Amino acid sequence: VQLVESGGGSVQVGGSLRLSCVASGDTISRYCMGWFRQIPDKEREGVAGIDSDGSTSYADSVKGRFTISRDSANNTLYLQMNNLKPEDTAMYYCAANLAIKTLEPLERNEYNDWGQGTQVTVS
Repeated sequence: VQLVESGGGSVQVGGSLRLSCVASGDTISRYCMGWFRQIPDKEREGVAGIDSDGSTSYADSVKGRFTISRDSANNTLYLQMNNLKPEDTAMYYCAANLAIKTLEPLERNEYNDWGQGTQVTVS
């Protein structure tokens, strides 16, 4: 599946952004999906994941602030980010794993397909 992210940008501390990831080539309802982020010289870290049955997982650092969701009709994955902090600044990537469920939804090695990323800057 091909993935294209959008929705990144610059936002003030406490602000909100909604990232989108449009999929093509297959239907995302068949996939476990995830959002990851990366800053230079750091490992890519899992932010949120959603299994094909709709169950979700979040990194502790974003719980209560970020919400992952999917719109199967539009083949799109979302990440709603509220109360943004400077430490949320990163390149954000969406990822897909053709599976019903993942054992570790925030582990990057679980995913096979990746988008090109969208930059989020919080200041």
